Amino acid sequence: MENKESKKTKKADNAKKTQDKQGIRWYLIVIWSLFVIGVSSVFMLFYGISHEWFGDMPTFEELENPSTNLASEIISADGKVLGTYYIENRSNVSYSELSPHLVNALLAIEDIRFYEHSGIDQRALLRVIFGLATGNDKGGGSTLTQQLAKNLFPRGENLSTVQLFIRKFQEWVTATKLEYNYSKDEIIAMYLNTVFYGHNAYGIKKASETFFNIAPKDLNIEQAALMAGVVNAPSRFSPIRNPERALQRRNLVISQMAVYGFITNAERDSISQIPIDMSQFGVLDHNTGQATYLREYLRQTLTEWSKTSKSKKNDGTPYNIYKDGLKIYTTIDSRMQQYAEEAVREHLSLDLQPAFNKHWKGYTNAPFSLEEEEIDNLMELSMKRSERYRKMRNAGISHDSIKENFNVPAKMTVFSWNGTIDTMMTPMDSMRYFKSFLQSSLMSVESHTGHVKAYVGGIDYKFFKYDHVTQARRQVGSTFKPFLYTLAMQEGEYTPCTTVPNISYSIEMPDGKFWEPRDAGTSKFGEEVTLKWALAHSNNRISTYLMKRFGPEAVIQMARRMGVTSPIQAVPSICLGVCDISLYEMVGAMSTFANQGVYVKPIFITKIEDKNGNVIEYFESEQVEAMDEVTAYKMIELMKGVVQSGTGVRLKYKYGLRNPIAGKTGTTQNQSDGWFMGITPDLTTGVWTGAEDRAVHFRTIGLGQGSNMALPVWALYMQKIYADTSLNISKGDFDKPLSDVALEFDCELYEQEQSQKNQVVEEEEEF
Repeated sequence: MENKESKKTKKADNAKKTQDKQGIRWYLIVIWSLFVIGVSSVFMLFYGISHEWFGDMPTFEELENPSTNLASEIISADGKVLGTYYIENRSNVSYSELSPHLVNALLAIEDIRFYEHSGIDQRALLRVIFGLATGNDKGGGSTLTQQLAKNLFPRGENLSTVQLFIRKFQEWVTATKLEYNYSKDEIIAMYLNTVFYGHNAYGIKKASETFFNIAPKDLNIEQAALMAGVVNAPSRFSPIRNPERALQRRNLVISQMAVYGFITNAERDSISQIPIDMSQFGVLDHNTGQATYLREYLRQTLTEWSKTSKSKKNDGTPYNIYKDGLKIYTTIDSRMQQYAEEAVREHLSLDLQPAFNKHWKGYTNAPFSLEEEEIDNLMELSMKRSERYRKMRNAGISHDSIKENFNVPAKMTVFSWNGTIDTMMTPMDSMRYFKSFLQSSLMSVESHTGHVKAYVGGIDYKFFKYDHVTQARRQVGSTFKPFLYTLAMQEGEYTPCTTVPNISYSIEMPDGKFWEPRDAGTSKFGEEVTLKWALAHSNNRISTYLMKRFGPEAVIQMARRMGVTSPIQAVPSICLGVCDISLYEMVGAMSTFANQGVYVKPIFITKIEDKNGNVIEYFESEQVEAMDEVTAYKMIELMKGVVQSGTGVRLKYKYGLRNPIAGKTGTTQNQSDGWFMGITPDLTTGVWTGAEDRAVHFRTIGLGQGSNMALPVWALYMQKIYADTSLNISKGDFDKPLSDVALEFDCELYEQEQSQKNQVVEEEEEF
């Protein structure tokens, strides 16, 4: 019995063993099948991705030239970036332009094995897989190369799990291709160029400028650690919005740098105690920085250039200033631009605006020289021209409802010379408030080249967008008189020392009436005066005499040869400057005198390069011979008299500018506009000052004349220019014409010589 049972047991054991063996066999078959299927699937997945079964992949050409939105940079003549045009505020740098501390910080916190892997870090990947399997996911599987692939070729939105899975594999393939096509250093630079740092800063160059106002190569350890840390979550770790979190994140990076031997533990402990310094922080936008008015003018000019230029990209499409990373080299000198902006700010904020406010204090209708009904009409017109009004009308709101809205107080930020003010004010009151501010513009040009060196279109671009250099045309007053005197000098009949009776003159008009202008001064009335004296004192009677002699048409033709393109009505009163001309035109015209009679059209750009440094286009000034060099020199001597003893004499006694300067002041009707045109051998600079609305002005000529409103800006600007010896601006005299000028410009000596000649003639006649 036992044998039978033993046999049965043995048989059962054998059967079980056989069954176990079969189970193991099938288990192994399943395992190996799954392995083969998995490997095959992964292989097919990668093969399919490479052959774009699951969507487009970047081509070799795209990898060679990755498409990112690159900001176009406006670069000054002395190499400073004045501003950018962008969709994304991004500019690229090379690896050599990076701080070593930045590279070390990045590797320490993001990818310490970067130089060991080939785009995919298997060790980090296995760590992530193990973490997911055990529920202890710590992330960190993506390499810098994978993150670069994601930045260069971004994922779509609202991807499903399957799509996200495939997209991840696509990024792996792209990362591998990037590693094949670029060096490790190039990949690091590309990564830092594509990262968003918050605060409208894309790429390390713009981020360094925004956060610290320095170049990436100048980042120290603590700054580099902050930059490397903030990219993980720009908003969460923003040193502006979340300074405590930013400090913790920065110190974590510093600790990691110590762990991997980039810094010592002592350096870690010391640097971690340094507070984050954001004193140089400044968001780069179109309303801030240098030359804001010029940048807007160039934006419009370059947009038109891109449409009309023969230069195109390789694919035949026009260049885009917002995406193609152009480098626009301007004629502007950043130092001179700074001095110009400072001069405008100093004169208006410290002197002129306080004087204006005091001048109008206590007047019911201030700052308008109008009746109440006229003011109401003017304000309603201003309301209709406002952006707020246009938006509300486009939204279908009636005029009466809008008008009612304009008289409801609202929160707003307004301009003041002491900084912006947050207040409650009705939109109508805010418009009246803004109209009370005096504006000023300045343009300075290198006379012999036409290169514009400084350009100030107003007092603050954020609040006052209207450009008073190129956009505005204002009455020029007596600054127009040099055109008339130039005509007289050119004809050869007159010299600076020619005398004319200082009496009233009248000109018959087509309707039979006579036009006889008044003169503000009575000095030397009825006496013989020289043309040099007449221009120096801006005498209207002598201007009328010359206009009667030559006629309006001839004067207009002279102005045209000197670059003035604004409409000018052919009437005698233009000799007093009743026409409206832009500051840009006036400066270009006045520079003709310093350039021996050759008009050189002012330009702002010298060349444009593409993102790779290839020159797309060069720009040169147009030149026209407007007058002979002798006439030009005569005018220089005439206009020197304005500064030596005329309306511009305060340049000497108040501002200490005693070097040779030719100039002309200008004051218009009701003191609405004040002008000063100043010429030195190297620079021609014009200044206009007034309010945006011509009904806003000083009531007295003592305060409202050009020598008080505009001349001080010019003087402050030139003081700063001369103080900066690196600019090499000459204080010497103007070059005399190559041809012999047998003219006497010392009119007192000339008069003595003429008197002696007349005496000799009289004695001869007696005999």
